[in-house]
Amino acid sequence: MYAYIRGKLAVKDFDNVVVEAAGLGYEIWVSNQTLSSLPPVGSEVKLFLYQQVKEDELALFGFGSSAEKQMFVKLISISGIGPKVALSILSGLNVSALSTAILTGDTKALAKIKGIGKKTAERVILELKESVGEDDSLLSAASVGVSNSGAVDTVAADALEALESMGLSRSDAYDKVLKARQTTDNVAEIVRSVLKGWHTR
Repeated sequence: MYAYIRGKLAVKDFDNVVVEAAGLGYEIWVSNQTLSSLPPVGSEVKLFLYQQVKEDELALFGFGSSAEKQMFVKLISISGIGPKVALSILSGLNVSALSTAILTGDTKALAKIKGIGKKTAERVILELKESVGEDDSLLSAASVGVSNSGAVDTVAADALEALESMGLSRSDAYDKVLKARQTTDNVAEIVRSVLKGWHTR
């Protein structure tokens, strides 16, 4: 199994690239997000790889970040979602937006992606909410962990950590922290707000 490839970007098409490494050209399928992040043809690139092996086909899928690869692997673990559909989802929403949509149950954001209907969107959220919530890199990629300036939002992160220590799962607490964070920058107040709402369910 390939982990990543580093080499010269030889070809850049609308949904795939060719990376030349050690005299070989590797055709790699990529999302629009990764494609738009790549430098001009002729530049050196590094892509994280996922290798799909079938009886009659071998395909490589490339990602600009390890977080995007992690999300891809989670998506293809869902019955009915293959690599090409997973790439379509990652093309429609970047990892941050997709993680946020999954954790907050935003089916509308997912359903807007071409080829993804409401039922598929609901299935993605149902099957991945807990998994994404427990994945530190994807959780930190979600918008609740980032302030308007792009820096890590330590208030939200601290509140999530405190709630998790009290027995709440990150996936359950995430959207409640997101809502409470809009009105205060005090960790204790966020925790109290989430716990109050939790106990009145």
